[in-house]
Amino acid sequence: MIPEQVLVSTTTDSDAAARQLAADAVEARLGACAQVVGPITSVYRWEGRVHTDPEWRVEVKTAADRADALVAHLRQRHTYDVPEVITTPIVGGSADYLAWVVEQTRPK
Repeated sequence: MIPEQVLVSTTTDSDAAARQLAADAVEARLGACAQVVGPITSVYRWEGRVHTDPEWRVEVKTAADRADALVAHLRQRHTYDVPEVITTPIVGGSADYLAWVVEQTRPK
């Protein structure tokens, strides 16, 4: 079964940056809605060292056929050299909500 909707998530270094990424994605109709979660604590290896930093996660619900454009949009606007951008299939949920996700990501 190929999902019709996906969740695209990324993290960034501030609430303001996360809110901007979320708003830009929805404004561009690449995402139906987005949530900003945080702060969270991220532990990662970068340039040979382990870092622990606060981050904010942006979770964007979109139609599967808009995911590649959304990923490109997020990467273009992101401040990180190698941003985390992950796409996860949505395999179930409220049929009305999932139909709304697709509807909201259609160009007007």
